[in-house]
Amino acid sequence: MTSAPNAAPLWQPDADRIAAAAITRFQAWAAERYGAPAEGGYPALHRWSVDELDTFWKAVADWFDVRFSTPYETVLADRSMPGAQWFPGATLNYAEHALRTAEDPDRADDPALLYVDETHELTPVSWSELRRQVGSLAAALRALGVRPGDRVSGYLPNIPQATVALLATAAVGGVWTSCAPDFGARSVLDRFQQVEPVVLFTVDGYRYGGKEHNRTEAVAELRRELPTLRAVVHIPLLGTPAPEGAVEWSALTAADTEPVFEQVPFEHPLWVLYSSGTTGLPKAIVQSQGGILLEHFKQIGLHCDLGPQDRFFWYTSTGWMMWNFLISGLLTGTTVVLYDGSPGHPDTGAQWRIAERTRATLFGTSAAYVMACAKARVHPARDFDLSRIKCVATTGSPLPPDGFRWLHDEVASDLWIASVSGGTDVCSCFAGAVPTLPVHIGELQAPCLGTDLQAWDAQGKPLTGEVGELVVTNPMPSMPIRFWNDPDGARYHDSYFDTYPGVWRHGDWITLTDHGSVIIHGRSDSTLNRQGVRMGSADIYEVVERLPEIRESLVIGVEEPDGGYWMPLFVHLADGATLDDDLRARIKQAIRTQLSPRHVPDEVIEVPGVPHTLTGKRIEVPVKRLLQGAALDKAVNPGSVDNIGLLSFYEDLARTRR
Repeated sequence: MTSAPNAAPLWQPDADRIAAAAITRFQAWAAERYGAPAEGGYPALHRWSVDELDTFWKAVADWFDVRFSTPYETVLADRSMPGAQWFPGATLNYAEHALRTAEDPDRADDPALLYVDETHELTPVSWSELRRQVGSLAAALRALGVRPGDRVSGYLPNIPQATVALLATAAVGGVWTSCAPDFGARSVLDRFQQVEPVVLFTVDGYRYGGKEHNRTEAVAELRRELPTLRAVVHIPLLGTPAPEGAVEWSALTAADTEPVFEQVPFEHPLWVLYSSGTTGLPKAIVQSQGGILLEHFKQIGLHCDLGPQDRFFWYTSTGWMMWNFLISGLLTGTTVVLYDGSPGHPDTGAQWRIAERTRATLFGTSAAYVMACAKARVHPARDFDLSRIKCVATTGSPLPPDGFRWLHDEVASDLWIASVSGGTDVCSCFAGAVPTLPVHIGELQAPCLGTDLQAWDAQGKPLTGEVGELVVTNPMPSMPIRFWNDPDGARYHDSYFDTYPGVWRHGDWITLTDHGSVIIHGRSDSTLNRQGVRMGSADIYEVVERLPEIRESLVIGVEEPDGGYWMPLFVHLADGATLDDDLRARIKQAIRTQLSPRHVPDEVIEVPGVPHTLTGKRIEVPVKRLLQGAALDKAVNPGSVDNIGLLSFYEDLARTRR
């Protein structure tokens, strides 16, 4: 990702917007009570939040009125990484906070959830109804024998029942884990078999792209291969009857039962998320009730600036950490918009139509969707009423500069654009949205509060204005408490702390600019390194995919046995395009002009498609391994790829080059 140095901001919040932001009020309040800087705006607040880490997180807990049923002894008993101990002695419950708005009689009938499917019809679920269903299901889970620490799994799309199941699981102190139903049975088993769930919530199928997809055979396989299951709960999304031995969802959620919230230790597991698992079994990442509660209060209430008046939409599935993040919008009394379906059905503008229908105030999507809209010449502001949107946020991959310009031109000229970056590993953002800071094209606004984000060179020296490894030098509450089935913590340690002992290395190349923003260049484990110069793949994708003939691209740097270095660029062409000498020349010229001669690939090769993880990220490292001669079963976990057949092209290419 590139950005002109010291260019004028694309967007600058006005004085009224800055004054109204929750983060501004928080800073003034924390200055009065906790010694935070009253002047200096966000940069001063951020500096204080990392210098006075304990005080900052105490202030967050107080500002959001976190209910500790047992008080904590101290904020941070041990700040070593891994192994930081947050709020020892405290007990609380995540679901209790997520449903707190239902206690307000003035809000009880307001929508907590707005559910939309491909018909684009709205189905509201009120706060009181959500609380009632969670109470009924939590009691049913206890009756089924679910106890604190037991794992409860969901093979579910982004439907209200998934939200209810997550909150009911948290209410009883269980540990939630989920996969989307477009995951094949083997991919689900790679995840669920690690954690041995006792309950499985499942649909009979799902609708996507205008078609019904029956999953009864996959569900039957999950039941056979998960021997720890005590109960299977059937949700008839396609209208089929419950299979033998399964319990109907309606039977467990019909009671009018006040929820009972198990008070658990701060570090008690809330859920298990999974890495993409492209080169082995997915890492089973365990995050805590208290850590997620505080981190998401901070992100959603301060960085996203969401409150009771807002409607929060993010296109996601239950197999991606953004779904968990989205559900946490309930913590701030915000109405959460759930969409189940294809992002582009019946046409590319579908997500903007959902924003109009739901009157979303924060519109979250992927950078890929923004660029697809630009290529399809979608005109959101012309075709839809988006007057309620105050922020468009993107993640999944860096938003290219052209994406910033397109949102500014086609959605609103006075639009807060928040490109954010974090990870499943922390279920949050390291850098991204700040409502009181300007937006520069191609840049994330700033590191997040309480996140000591730095760029380091190979020797561990901090860098400014240069490309370095993304590191976090102080603990965050939502960092994993452990990986499942990693008893000595070796896999956890090796995943983040092997390169710089005691410091979190995330695996991204970033630049911290002299005006405090962050530029993401791509994954450091798939970095291009030509003649000793490191280059980010994201910079090349940005340039190449501006060309209308290119649907998507993939660039790989391959170290060869003779000491050479081969850097091919694979291109998936748009319909009707042809990779002739003229297009090859234009691709190379664009890269040479907009980046540098070093960035120009050795070859441009047409491919039938670019492989992705199940959450939509381009697969670079496994393709590199294939090109270096690794067998397919050694280079990649087949269950982690959206279209395993695409990888045979790269395997065949490697064979012909030997």
